[in-house]
Amino acid sequence: MSSEGVQTGEASDLPDDSPGPDLGRKSAPDGGPQLSDVWVYNGKAYDLSEWISKHPGGEFFIGRTKNRDITSIIGSYHKDPEKIGRLIERFSLDREAVIEDVHPKANAPAFLFTEGFDSWRDTPHYDFSKRTDLLHAVKKRLAEPELAARIKRMDRIFDAVAVTLFIAYFAVMGLRLYDTSWMPLAAFVVAMVVLRSAMAGIGHYAIHRAQKGANKLAVNAFDMNYVALSFVTADGHALLHHPHTQSQVDIKKNVFTFMMDLPRLYRIPIHTLHKFGHTVTGMTVRLLEICKLTRQVGIADMYGSWRGGLPHFVGAFGMRILLLGELVVFIIAGDVLAWVLQFVATLWISTFLVVASHDFDEDIDEIDVDAGDWAVNQVEQAYDLKVIGNRYVDCFLSAGLSSHRVHHVLPFQRSGFSNIVTEDVLREEAARFGVEWLPAKSFFTDRFPKQVKTYLGARSRTAEENDWGFVREHFSLTALKTCADYSVKGFTGIGTV
Repeated sequence: MSSEGVQTGEASDLPDDSPGPDLGRKSAPDGGPQLSDVWVYNGKAYDLSEWISKHPGGEFFIGRTKNRDITSIIGSYHKDPEKIGRLIERFSLDREAVIEDVHPKANAPAFLFTEGFDSWRDTPHYDFSKRTDLLHAVKKRLAEPELAARIKRMDRIFDAVAVTLFIAYFAVMGLRLYDTSWMPLAAFVVAMVVLRSAMAGIGHYAIHRAQKGANKLAVNAFDMNYVALSFVTADGHALLHHPHTQSQVDIKKNVFTFMMDLPRLYRIPIHTLHKFGHTVTGMTVRLLEICKLTRQVGIADMYGSWRGGLPHFVGAFGMRILLLGELVVFIIAGDVLAWVLQFVATLWISTFLVVASHDFDEDIDEIDVDAGDWAVNQVEQAYDLKVIGNRYVDCFLSAGLSSHRVHHVLPFQRSGFSNIVTEDVLREEAARFGVEWLPAKSFFTDRFPKQVKTYLGARSRTAEENDWGFVREHFSLTALKTCADYSVKGFTGIGTV
């Protein structure tokens, strides 16, 4: 069943021959989509502009979702979505949502979506009001005082471990730079892969926490594995991927497969160069573009106020300076090889970790979904990962994905440790709903070999579409131009995860 099969209501009833590429959406005077200050919830139109700076979860999540359908976001990220529904009634525009209320590409770059995607038609709609569904059953158990207290305690322990890992990261880096005999090359590379993955996991959970205070800085730890830019990935990950997993709105799959345009033998070196470009200049260019966009749109609409937005910018630019500064310091120290080896190893292991917890190698049309229960879909479409077999250690080794199914059903939980202590509850309740609980997948013996075969061994997308042989795939002018273009895009901040 395709992702459109989970949709209900007016959006899913649109005829296949709707006029124009934007389904008849009226155009604004500048030729773009005609939009106003509207958020769509349960098919109704709201103006939440006043709520941006007041949102307890931070300004970012409200400001970024203007002109989107936020039904699944509210339903999945709040312990009591019915209460939120009542709260925002004061901002109701007292009318049904219309197509002009929704940006065709979710107010995100168009290249992130498949061709022909339109948010109005292709955003899945679930019913979060059914108190008999799996999500409500799990949330009811979370309210038990003993479990609630344990979750808070585990969050504190997670934070203490996070601080320790950051100290270890600077210690390992400092030891290598101070005296290479104190930190041999092999040990340094392994330590950097482990620590960068762990810190990306810390940033991963920071993205899911309220974007308040120091947490606006902590989210940038998501960048430590060289894979993404948390400043924009927070949107694509938290607001598009989690509420709409494996649908056409889920850009996580789309951006990962960009490398499939490259000929298979060039894929590793060219993608590595692409990501090196991101590290050196590309992500800084992207940040400068966001600054320009913020100035055009207005800080109030994006972040509520400069007070609300400035920490995001400071943290994002600070992380880019740190990552680039590391390279410069290793060049000055004459130890470039150490930096290059840890960069390549971290990049590729982390890149595959990013998508190891879902079957992103499957076509959307082949994925079965339950139109009536969002949480059941989350359990069935996500994998728990194991690296050494201890969930608490694997929480960091897997960038926070050891209890990934809990994370997808309860994305508002603050840490990987709270997900681990909640896993028994989800497993028990899922069994009551007839959902099979599969064992955790081993990253190195299960997911990684399959991903290597799928993403590194397959012909380029162009060669597949045109049935080209090996020679033409690798030596045609089209192939060489694709490689050059992909490399340049890395340095200009365009492209994949």
